[in-house]
Amino acid sequence: MLTILPVGSGFVYAFLYSIGTIGILNNGFTLAHWVNVLTDTSFWFSLGYSFYIAIVSVSISILLALTIVLFWKKSLVSNNSIVSYLLYIPLCFPAIVVALFSFQVWSKSGLISRIVSHLGILTEITSFPDLTNDTYGFSILCSCILMITPFFAILFSNLYKQEQIDHLKNIAMSLGATSTQALFKIVLPVILKKAKITISLFIVFVMSSYEIPLLLGRQNPQMISVLAIQKLQRFNLNDIPQAYAIACLYMIFIGLVLYFLFFSKSSTQLSVSPLKRNFDD
Repeated sequence: MLTILPVGSGFVYAFLYSIGTIGILNNGFTLAHWVNVLTDTSFWFSLGYSFYIAIVSVSISILLALTIVLFWKKSLVSNNSIVSYLLYIPLCFPAIVVALFSFQVWSKSGLISRIVSHLGILTEITSFPDLTNDTYGFSILCSCILMITPFFAILFSNLYKQEQIDHLKNIAMSLGATSTQALFKIVLPVILKKAKITISLFIVFVMSSYEIPLLLGRQNPQMISVLAIQKLQRFNLNDIPQAYAIACLYMIFIGLVLYFLFFSKSSTQLSVSPLKRNFDD
């Protein structure tokens, strides 16, 4: 209740502002601001760009985290392992620090460009490609991957242990399955099924990120959070209702995602493999 009340109050305020009921320049009820947002191509480009950044960064993070867990699972379990310590380091830094780090590494005057120029690969440091504020969001992806991968590695490591993956894998191989078949039929389905809700929430989290795309992104396309905040903070007061309309639309999107994740019957079923269920019986 303590969480729903402020969020609900903020949504009601934003919705009333977006339809002209309240606000500095309100002239009564109107849907013009919603129509302007829904017919504006920049909104849909921003939404698609945010989804692209979220899907790509989360997918790469999952692959890296699974690789870490499968190859260094013993090191992750050990409390004195260097790998386990290294995974926690990126989790200590806020998003703004990670964004500044990525800028210092990938910009034209950053670490990588200086190393490449020093090695003689580039004749001039200015010929280094634009990897910050670029169209494809390279530095944004790197920053998100750096922040997400350690969390997924820790999550998958705990799931690997809780679900007794080694036990299930040994049973499958004793029944004639190869190591590759056990990996794709037992290990990966069990881990990904159990982590499905967390992965979906992280996609929403990345789509909503603000500091990283603000520092490393372009003016066009923008991620949805940056677009809404810039409209909210502009000197043109007519853009403020549109900013609240964008916020309402995105909150509705998040609400639908949370509904299907937590209240849909198919999403709340426990992911128990048939092989494990048979042996538990």
